Amino acid sequence: MTNIDVVLKDMMAIDGASGAALVDYNSGMALGMLGSSKSLDLQVASAGNTEVVRAKMRTMEQLNIKDDIEDILITLTGQYHIIRPVSGRKGKGLFLYLALDRNRANLALARHQLKRIEEIVEV
Repeated sequence: MTNIDVVLKDMMAIDGASGAALVDYNSGMALGMLGSSKSLDLQVASAGNTEVVRAKMRTMEQLNIKDDIEDILITLTGQYHIIRPVSGRKGKGLFLYLALDRNRANLALARHQLKRIEEIVEV
């Protein structure tokens, strides 16, 4: 099992997870995807969230903000979408994307678990 497979499996083990992807935001391509929801197209989500990450990074650069992005949270009425850029040289240019069912997920715990998972990403 590759590291990407382990990362995706760990992400899907988070309570309420309905879709997970590891995405290269330079190309917008998903390196791996895993999901249990037929209504969530992870290819489209990966490409679309690439634009979200790029826009936020451009804005931070224009504002001369030197902090790193921990995560980006998109809250929908029925879902949470978490985008977590991977830090460290082994994951530079990548982000984790996790879609959660809002009724089954614990957002604080999911963010904590995603941070732990980010630390094992190797590509």
